[in-house]
Amino acid sequence: MVAPSYPKARRRLVGQPLLYAISMFASLGVFLFGYDQGVMSGIITGPHFNNFFARPNALQVGTMVAVLEIGAFVTSIAAGRIGDIIGRKGTLFVGAVIFSIGGVIQTFTFGFWTMVLGRVVSGCGVGLLSTIVPIYQSEISPPNHRGALACAEFTGNVFGYAFSVWTDYFCSFIDSDFSWRIPLFFQCIIGIILALGSLVMPESPRWLIDNSRNEDGLRVIADLHGGDLDNEKAVLEFEEIREKVHQERESGVERTYRMMWRKYKQRVLLAMSSQAFAQLNGINVISYYAPRVFEGKAGWVGRDAILMTGINAIVYLLSTLPPWILVDRWGRRPILLSGAAIMSLSLFATGYWIFLNKSWTPNAVVVSVVLFNAAFGYSWGPIPWLYPPEIMPLTVRAKGVSLSTATNWAFNFFVGEATPYLQEHIEYRLYYMHGFYCICSFILVYPETKGVPLEEMDQVFGEQPFRDHIPLRASMETSPTSDERRYPPKPLVLPNRKRGWFSRLLRRAPSHGRETPEYRTLSGVADDEEELRRFKVDDDDEEEPEEYEMVRGQKHYGGSGGSHSQDRS
Repeated sequence: MVAPSYPKARRRLVGQPLLYAISMFASLGVFLFGYDQGVMSGIITGPHFNNFFARPNALQVGTMVAVLEIGAFVTSIAAGRIGDIIGRKGTLFVGAVIFSIGGVIQTFTFGFWTMVLGRVVSGCGVGLLSTIVPIYQSEISPPNHRGALACAEFTGNVFGYAFSVWTDYFCSFIDSDFSWRIPLFFQCIIGIILALGSLVMPESPRWLIDNSRNEDGLRVIADLHGGDLDNEKAVLEFEEIREKVHQERESGVERTYRMMWRKYKQRVLLAMSSQAFAQLNGINVISYYAPRVFEGKAGWVGRDAILMTGINAIVYLLSTLPPWILVDRWGRRPILLSGAAIMSLSLFATGYWIFLNKSWTPNAVVVSVVLFNAAFGYSWGPIPWLYPPEIMPLTVRAKGVSLSTATNWAFNFFVGEATPYLQEHIEYRLYYMHGFYCICSFILVYPETKGVPLEEMDQVFGEQPFRDHIPLRASMETSPTSDERRYPPKPLVLPNRKRGWFSRLLRRAPSHGRETPEYRTLSGVADDEEELRRFKVDDDDEEEPEEYEMVRGQKHYGGSGGSHSQDRS
């Protein structure tokens, strides 16, 4: 008698491999954004492109480049609502499909207005992707990995920019209209890959729990912690998120933009201002028009200007690597401050070299521009995309991030549209103007969020007393860049804590006797260790909620194609 054969369980990624795979694949969304930023910078200086569009003037060039931001602005506002309705991965799919359609229209354009239409359609896809990818990334990342993974995501953005610049350079050797149509077509291929991949990515566990799909949410959390539904870290994280959702529902507060603005005005303004200054600091003068800067102002001509842009893009890409380690070791604020200082000096130097107009000006401009891009790539590039989804609460996270992203695209459009005109009329003073904005961003200092779990972000802004009955996931994990362990904040009285003037202006006056929460490291202090042990003992003594017993009492086998449940008893 032949023994019956059973189909083998489908192998699937769990634990850190799953986390990193999701992060890398989601980064394709920001890769598309970066690619679309850079691809136009190289082709607008090509002879075949200019002949096809009958030598467009500065206003027409600015419109073709910057009109993408109009579509992105509109859909980034709508993305908050869309992301709450169809989920994070559903929004990724829709955004990738729309972007690909826009890329097809651009590739097969018949003239100026067709190109404008294609850029607007692609912008609609970019608006959805640029809003939902940071949200998705923040909601699947553990606190001590969150900064590093978000910075890795921004590296994907800059890699897309660098890839587009070098694609423009190599295609510039083609003596036909394919020299600019091929670079535009590549974005369609990448968009299709992202759309297909989004169908197999797991949904955000926080979105699932927020939509009463607790069992699915626990399954995703367990997968991120190794696949075991009884994993202690997964259980604590599930309970933490579920309790936070329950608290928000019990409060009876509506999830509207009006409520968000009234209750979380400080957070919303900080999120929006971070994205605004990321554009006002002058990055798009370089990203969109680097060949024009090198060609028209620095003395590099033709293909050499694109080559210098490609070299600059490589340095830009390499500069995004240090934050992978530094953002969870130094924190967000020191990186923003040092980046703003270096950027301002670089921009003032660039304007001064162009003003002098000496024989060595081209080389001096290249050095200053490369230094500026490197400073931006390690500071004001990644952090403003990490910061908004960190500080916004789950109930209005999609809406808050959509407003901050819409701010990014609004200022993105303003800078992209105005730059060609300003380059012609105010010349070197343009760099002084953006240098001044860098100084302003240096003055605007943000509260630190390093190592703070998303569900405990209220403590940073003094909006809710510390909840001491659940030892959060951060207490159980070590940072990938440090051996130190972190746990939820212990209220401390810090009378001389320094804050930026903008943060102080927005911060509500504290009530009498309120203590300022501070997240600090477990470094062997007896009181801290005793308190952590007390948390664990108290948690073990608590009776598990009935709803959680129902979810925890089930185990799943197999993949999405076939599964069954089994009672633990």
